[in-house]
Amino acid sequence: MYKGIAASSGVAIGRAHIIKKEIEVKKYKVENAKEEIDRLDRAISITKDEIEKIKDASVNTIGEKIAKVFEAHLMILEDVEFINSIKNRIYDDKINAEYAVKLVSHEYAQIFLNMENEYFKERASDIKDVGNRIINILSGSNNNSIANIPEKCIIVADDITPSETAQMNKELVLGVATNLGGKTSHAAIIARTLEIPAVLGLGNITDVVKEGDILILDGDEGIIVVNPDDETVKRYKEKQQKINDEKSELLKYKNIIVNKNGRLIEIAANIGRKEEVDLAIKYGADGIGLFRTEFLYMDKETLPTEDEQFEAYKYVLEKMDGKPVIIRTLDIGGDKHLPYLNLEKEQNPFLGLRAIRLCLNRIDLFKTQLRAILRASVYGNLKIMFPMISGLEELRKAKGILKEAEEELSFQDIKYSKDYKLGIMIEVPSAAIISDILAKEVDFFSIGTNDLIQYTLAVDRMNQNVSYLYEPSHPSILRLIKIVIDNAHREGIWVGMCGEMASDLSMTETLFEMGLDEFSVSPPMILNLKKKLGGTYEGN
Repeated sequence: MYKGIAASSGVAIGRAHIIKKEIEVKKYKVENAKEEIDRLDRAISITKDEIEKIKDASVNTIGEKIAKVFEAHLMILEDVEFINSIKNRIYDDKINAEYAVKLVSHEYAQIFLNMENEYFKERASDIKDVGNRIINILSGSNNNSIANIPEKCIIVADDITPSETAQMNKELVLGVATNLGGKTSHAAIIARTLEIPAVLGLGNITDVVKEGDILILDGDEGIIVVNPDDETVKRYKEKQQKINDEKSELLKYKNIIVNKNGRLIEIAANIGRKEEVDLAIKYGADGIGLFRTEFLYMDKETLPTEDEQFEAYKYVLEKMDGKPVIIRTLDIGGDKHLPYLNLEKEQNPFLGLRAIRLCLNRIDLFKTQLRAILRASVYGNLKIMFPMISGLEELRKAKGILKEAEEELSFQDIKYSKDYKLGIMIEVPSAAIISDILAKEVDFFSIGTNDLIQYTLAVDRMNQNVSYLYEPSHPSILRLIKIVIDNAHREGIWVGMCGEMASDLSMTETLFEMGLDEFSVSPPMILNLKKKLGGTYEGN
């Protein structure tokens, strides 16, 4: 049994098909560098055409927005610095184009791999993908084995690039197991969209597994079993059948509106990227309870423009077609970094310049985001939420900047809706304790239990030595949640929960009895929660 990262849920049982993407590239001297550069230019042109075709074909299989992954690949091919680096290698060293592409693409990929930010690390895969495609065309190799697999199998590879994942035939690819990769890689996102079970980051699975080996892949537990005995196969087939039965059973809850004991409860979705709104709709979300906008910033090497942000917010609001969308303002800091901001390194970043504190420190950045959010407000049911508010003065400063953003738009005669609602996340103990005061200033609360638990119990849940102390059901946590809900209701505002505790089915009944009005969870959990709470009215 081998343990990796559970990247896409489900169980797959089948024969292994090993993908060897790296072709041997030999170095040799060339007499005419100009001819070699011309050969490179032709290969780049063909590569662009290939990627355009993959992008267009992917729209129907993985959706238009995720297919935009390949726009990043096209941008790499348009990157003057990247292409010129290859040409300079050919010209200066008088070497063949294939070898120059290999050298430069590996150098660029290594730069990304050395970055601390997990998103940028995983972009190394995009560089490698583009480099390999150019090399394949230059060498005349057909390296599209994933697209051409002849029978059902579990793909085993060092890594799976986005273009390969997008070309996978869902009917034939039962699962994916790789040495590299993580939950936020493009391959993982696409695998989840295609609902193909995947276990990534296994380290050396390609050294262990041989072509044709029987594998069991558990994408929920992140486990690979090689050549299992009959009893193990039987056990996992039963689990597989159970998962399929549960999925079919849960679908009947998609359009259920939860009305329990006369109380309407919203079951909303947490999303990190605009593309995930499709998953929220697929699983019957009553709204978006948390749009983590930091991924708009983490997905880029520079700050996103106001227009870029506006388009993302507009897209989600329009897609939700009148259902509420809570857009959380930038929550960077702690374990989320933006290298291009060049922020000072902090000894204790979780207690430092993060979330609303960073925004109040960088008003230019904050106001740009607020303007984009307000501009999008005319396209749907918008709610704005400030993260990590710890006191009244902080909240009022943020509200003041929001007011300035409104005034700027009015002065410029740019439309925005004045009907939006404003809320805050309750994730700092001080905010929970003075929630009676804060409730007079906003329209709603959303409890961020991940940080609330961490800060209240003084436990770093990522630290294995103390993670056992991270206890959502600790009496202090339950008391704080109850205080927040009661204080909010006394002021006539509603309370949601967008932390992981909202997904804990063992806590669902307790939270309902406390008076929680909204649960916001990852899209695949929505149906489970609707089933747990029960519904008495079927929506359209």
